[in-house]
Amino acid sequence: MGTPLTDDEFADQLRMFDHTAFRLELQPAYLEPSEHDTVAKFLAGSPEPPTQVPGLAAWFEQIAELTQQGKRIERVRVHEDPPTDYQRWERWIGRWNVEAGEEIHYLTRARAHEIGLLPAAGNVDWWLLDSSRLIMMRFDEVGHRISNELVTDPATVVQACAWRDLAVHYAAPTNARSAAA
Repeated sequence: MGTPLTDDEFADQLRMFDHTAFRLELQPAYLEPSEHDTVAKFLAGSPEPPTQVPGLAAWFEQIAELTQQGKRIERVRVHEDPPTDYQRWERWIGRWNVEAGEEIHYLTRARAHEIGLLPAAGNVDWWLLDSSRLIMMRFDEVGHRISNELVTDPATVVQACAWRDLAVHYAAPTNARSAAA
């Protein structure tokens, strides 16, 4: 349905949007190799500032640079209730995303089902860029990203726009309570 993207092409797409980038996160955990140590330290009660983790620091810098150019970066995280260990870490580091300029919203999985986002949106994460193209991110059952695919099919993109609007409408924005939870 789309065009496979290498990791470098995926990263380029996240720098090459004109106005808006929206991420829908649906996985209970992500097993990104660059995050393993920092997540483990958080769970052990000795968190390190994410600004000291090279991959995360680079992401925060990218968010700041893009939002200073007037671009909007936003995401909705669909979380378990209570959140998984990984999701607790995500909520903790979320304040650095927000400080860099990103808008983060949270929606419980139960609420996502109540409003019809799930199961309709499936189990594939995605970035919606400029409401005109999608990067579909597929994960295995434990959270390893196994593929990225660029999709520009108009019907698929329009459906993603509708799911984005639904998710943002019902999700709670980041605040001190949700970031610390």
